[in-house]
Amino acid sequence: LMLLVVVTLVIGRLPKIDVGHTDQYRRRRAINWLCAGMTYAFLYFGRYNLTAFKNAVGMSHDAYGTIDMVGSITYGVAFLINGPLTDIWGGRRALLISAGGAIVMNVGLGLLVREGWNDGLVTTFTILYALNMYFQSFGAASIVKVNSSWFHVRERGTFGGIFGTLISLGGSFAYVCGRTIAEAFPTAPEWVFLIPPICLAVAFVLDFFLLRDHPSEAGHPDFDTGDASSGDDGPRLPVRQVAVKMLTNPVILTIAFIEFCSGYLRQAIMKWYQPYAKGVGLTEGFVNQNWGMLLCIAGILGGVFAGVISDHLFGSRRGPVSTILYAGMVVGSAVMFGVIAHPALGWVVIFMSLCIIGVHGMLSGTASMDFGGKKNVGVAVGIIDGFVYLGTAAQAGILKNVLPDGQAAKDMHAWWVWPAAMLPVAIMGTLLATRVWNARPKGKGAH
Repeated sequence: LMLLVVVTLVIGRLPKIDVGHTDQYRRRRAINWLCAGMTYAFLYFGRYNLTAFKNAVGMSHDAYGTIDMVGSITYGVAFLINGPLTDIWGGRRALLISAGGAIVMNVGLGLLVREGWNDGLVTTFTILYALNMYFQSFGAASIVKVNSSWFHVRERGTFGGIFGTLISLGGSFAYVCGRTIAEAFPTAPEWVFLIPPICLAVAFVLDFFLLRDHPSEAGHPDFDTGDASSGDDGPRLPVRQVAVKMLTNPVILTIAFIEFCSGYLRQAIMKWYQPYAKGVGLTEGFVNQNWGMLLCIAGILGGVFAGVISDHLFGSRRGPVSTILYAGMVVGSAVMFGVIAHPALGWVVIFMSLCIIGVHGMLSGTASMDFGGKKNVGVAVGIIDGFVYLGTAAQAGILKNVLPDGQAAKDMHAWWVWPAAMLPVAIMGTLLATRVWNARPKGKGAH
């Protein structure tokens, strides 16, 4: 929360793009995105607590990879359903469903492991975790849906920075608080799953009373946001027609494939550095000891850098800053080969997390609003974030089989396959990002 306040103050001091908002409107909007954003951060707390649980009970790479892969596939496929539902129901209702479902499923996971973890629980655990991921998939679509009506396209880069900050806070909750909980209750790891629902319940209540889908519902006039829905005052198109429209849009498809790479790379870093550190004996190193905090700081810096540069240097284009950050991923992956047996590797992957979270905030959090438009943003996010988690599933399925485990994991040099599994994807993402360098949203009347 302190980090969020600091970043908000920094953003507040940066040059603003004046689109005619009053101070009263800005204050009410801040309440709105803060409620939605903190809910999203707590959803992360109830999603990536799986990693803290793995480390607490010594779960094998195979079991962890299987649970993560099934959950990620469920999350990605669920977007095809939940994205359109978010457009129909509205972001507020979808976010309440997401939080409520995640509360129930996390409690279920906690109760399942209360008697002690063993491999016989993998199947049941996988089913419950997959259901958790189904409800979680409403989260990204709903938060972007809500904010699409509150931010003009010219100021959404800044929101992309905020979105990246909230992702980072959620990761911090999962990795720092999750680890702290596991260490505080060494004989009761179920609390890793039982504490996040408490936070989500508080967020649920705040959303119910304070979150609104449109400015007009909070006493402020609605306005033309300048995105792909600009000038479209007709009735909502059928979901099938919208989906075809999005899937035949070359910009949306390119962003989706870029985000497939982002999902692969983000989780290849976030989920496997600590198993690497544990395997090679670097658990007392600074990066491993402060992994969650450093991920949070890196994500905040990446999100703010990407958002501010996008709006103030590249005229609210998302492609250039995504290309720059992806180039950083290529460099980072290459450097990993040279430092794979050195503690400096930790700082390299922190830099890479800065780059990839910046990209994710720009594309899933911002470009989806721009090119989907506030009317159909749920479907756009469904397609784009669905690809993110298909990428996550791909890394889970690949890395669980290629990374060293057991005795082999103690050999630092055996981990060369880790960057080898990331470098081609980083190159692919960079090349794809150059394809949307000049892309801008066009309203219904644009030519």
